[in-house]
Amino acid sequence: MRGLRPQAVAARIGEIAPGTARFVDQWPTGQDVEILPPVRHALAEIGVRYLFSEDAPTLLPFASQLFVAREVLVRPSRWVWPRWIPTPARRFRTRQQVAFTNALRPIVRRRRSSGPLGDDVLGQMLQPSARYGLLPEEAILDTLPGITIATFETPSRAAGWILLHLARYPQAADRVAAEAALLPADPAATTSTHLDCLQYTQALVREVLRLHPPSWLLTRRAPRQTQLAGYTIDAGSTVLVCPYTAHRDAREHSEPDQFQPERWLDDSGSPAKPGVFLSFGTGPHACEGAALAMAMLTLLTAQTARCYHLSEPPGPEPSYQVTTFEGLATVGLRLRATLRS
Repeated sequence: MRGLRPQAVAARIGEIAPGTARFVDQWPTGQDVEILPPVRHALAEIGVRYLFSEDAPTLLPFASQLFVAREVLVRPSRWVWPRWIPTPARRFRTRQQVAFTNALRPIVRRRRSSGPLGDDVLGQMLQPSARYGLLPEEAILDTLPGITIATFETPSRAAGWILLHLARYPQAADRVAAEAALLPADPAATTSTHLDCLQYTQALVREVLRLHPPSWLLTRRAPRQTQLAGYTIDAGSTVLVCPYTAHRDAREHSEPDQFQPERWLDDSGSPAKPGVFLSFGTGPHACEGAALAMAMLTLLTAQTARCYHLSEPPGPEPSYQVTTFEGLATVGLRLRATLRS
């Protein structure tokens, strides 16, 4: 998708950065805060605005409810119902999908009838393709709900782990803060050049994603019979890939259970090497929103470390929880922020 390509994201860094700065400005200092809800709200605002620009305020409430519906649908239950049974959770999800679509439809028609189409992701989808022409309205309406949720659902889980590591590794957080000190005072003036200078911050983000991939299990379907590690995979078979264990393979990562952001700062740790970094998948079916997610997470990490020291309150460690689509998230994560001097 053109609007999610790295070049497109790089051109709009100045629209992404203010949202991460607002999150930091709104963090109440000196008290223990359950951090995942405000992180999710901040990233939802950024993601929905990236997709829909000036129409984002209209669609954000519907996107938030659609996220809630997806979470309700995968809550553990004593009973496993066939997919065709309209359980309350499935009916709730359907209602939220319809509500989002009904809110989006008049926006699509307005832009197409009176223009301009816009330079956001929706605008890119409304532009005719040299190969396929105009996308049908229903194709746009069917595609965008899933993309909308994806812009903040998985990044929110990742952000929880990142902020936890800033609290647990203060020296690493200090190094991020030193890099972030060079960011413009006005977040809207942030460019892709500033983002590229946050090399250690990006390394820290990748290292957290390596240790705690927010999607710990990927599925792929074999289009034809093939051989894999001495096994015959029949055509049509579903293959499960576990980034969590692959990322801890000592053949690819020295001291794989250790938190070492520096491993990503040399060529041997390049995420471009096949199989080394799977948090966004790999190959032709890799996540199209990887560049947007990395930009949001890097800027959120940098802005937070620039302003605050983070710490964990006393008590039990956050537990693990498998959430929507096999996502690995922290449960009830609480952190305290104190201003840097």
